Amino acid sequence: MAESDPLQILLLHDRWATAQMFEACGRLTGEQFYQRFEIGPGSLHDTLTHVVGAMRTWTETLAGWEARPRLEEDGERRTAGELLALFEESWVAFSAEARRGAVGEMVTRTMRSGRTLQFTRGAVVAQVTTHGVHHRAQCLNMLRQLGVTPLPGSSVAEWTWLGEGRG
Repeated sequence: MAESDPLQILLLHDRWATAQMFEACGRLTGEQFYQRFEIGPGSLHDTLTHVVGAMRTWTETLAGWEARPRLEEDGERRTAGELLALFEESWVAFSAEARRGAVGEMVTRTMRSGRTLQFTRGAVVAQVTTHGVHHRAQCLNMLRQLGVTPLPGSSVAEWTWLGEGRG
């Protein structure tokens, strides 16, 4: 039976689609993974680091944890495999927090500017998953420019027809 719960679809598709990007990047040379492009954060490494870093930050918001330093600001160059491991760890924590409370429950986040904002848990889930879509599209563009074929699957439709969206 196909998955029908919107929260589950958003979370599971995000995990699958992001893992597809990491799998494709795992087949690249280091030079290709760190190559600069005039799009998004500028490289596959930096874009995927940003995706993982943002997920960690929003998980902290959902959980009410103190903010850690941003992953993308530590200057560390990680391999696709190292980032995938951080992504999996981050996704497990985010997914658990996303499911923990009601989607209408309010959470508070202090932005880097010091401004404090409130969001519903549902808005945070939508932010993280659509943010992932945005940056995966940038990754697809970079992979296309590198001549990668076939490009990894990324859409909810592909996730479904490839059988990943089956319960």
